[in-house]
Amino acid sequence: MPGVLDIEQSLLLLELQPPFDKRDVQLARRRQAKVWHPDIAPPGKQFEHERHLKAINEAADQLERLAEGSRGGKVSRNAVKVSAAAARTARAEEGRRNYEAQQRARAHDEDRAANDPFGSQVPDHSVVHRYARCVAYPEWGVGSVTGIYFTGGGDDIQQWARVRFHVGVRTVPAGTLQFVDFSKPDAGADRVERFMTAAQHATLEGNHALAAQRLIYARDAEPDNVTVLRLLTLAFWQAGNLNAAGRAVRDWARAEGDRPAPHRFAARIYEDMGAIDLAAEAAQRAVERGTGDADAWERLGRLRLRLMDREAAIFALERARSIVPSVEGLLDLALAYHLAGDLGAEVTACEQATLLDGESSAAWARYAHALARTDRVSDAIEACDFALRLAENDEVAELLARLRDELPRVLPAA
Repeated sequence: MPGVLDIEQSLLLLELQPPFDKRDVQLARRRQAKVWHPDIAPPGKQFEHERHLKAINEAADQLERLAEGSRGGKVSRNAVKVSAAAARTARAEEGRRNYEAQQRARAHDEDRAANDPFGSQVPDHSVVHRYARCVAYPEWGVGSVTGIYFTGGGDDIQQWARVRFHVGVRTVPAGTLQFVDFSKPDAGADRVERFMTAAQHATLEGNHALAAQRLIYARDAEPDNVTVLRLLTLAFWQAGNLNAAGRAVRDWARAEGDRPAPHRFAARIYEDMGAIDLAAEAAQRAVERGTGDADAWERLGRLRLRLMDREAAIFALERARSIVPSVEGLLDLALAYHLAGDLGAEVTACEQATLLDGESSAAWARYAHALARTDRVSDAIEACDFALRLAENDEVAELLARLRDELPRVLPAA
């Protein structure tokens, strides 16, 4: 029997309503690809997403071909109705044949039960569930299963579920459903997994405030879950809610206070809030728990410098230089030495910055200003020339002009 295009199932998969044209099918395909791409599937569900997306693409290809061959490039509602009727007739015929096959199998089983009672020791169970949630998108909540469909044949039979959620009807792979038993409450770990998955989807969409709201429910399920507290801190911080981010990072530090990560985040969040003293205390705790982190030492040095604690800033920045020097850290160290009145150490730090990155215009500009405060006028002029070749800088150009005016004039030899 020739295959009949089941247009109703294709429209259900694409969540498309007739009439439609090729452009409508393309837009529907893109919408579904954003929802069911395997890259955003939860752990262990990538195969289900891949099969679902494959079925969506096949359905979209069929509908596009149908739209191209239709009059005016658009499939009318009446054409959909006629095609659906033909598909229902084909399914009825297939159902009749399946019923006859089942009757023959039942007769065979009755004969085996009468003549071979120990042939099968395991009984068959049939359990019907009505309420379920989609593991891939738990934010849809608990839905009511309104129908189960099967597509394919042979070894490639796929099962679909049509579920009515509060956001509307969704057609999902049956393998992504998790049936709900209201007679007992969900385990905390299950709620955490659901809300973390939902938060990851919100983060991928750029809605960090929504991700934080969903992570709050995950935190309520397991208040000491370090992963949830870390993601909650990051979501609040990216959403711009610094006060909530500060509270979340304190909860994280209480749960994992022996590690430097929560204290590093706390230092950054407090710095964004303008609480430099609290940021410096958090940065101090971070370096105490991770003494080999050069970035943490540099951040502590900058914070101490903003608090005008020059000795502590120099100590922290020197530690950072001894671990892994960076241009930014060396320039901050030069500033600290400048405020402390140590001109020689300032020049040395600026010179090391230029050696570390010879194409840094900022390093050469700072080096030129440091040399200008010494009697090395010729070296300062060379540094100004090199800085201006790398990037235009009005302050360096003004310094160069002043240094050339101060350069002693020498009569040429006779």
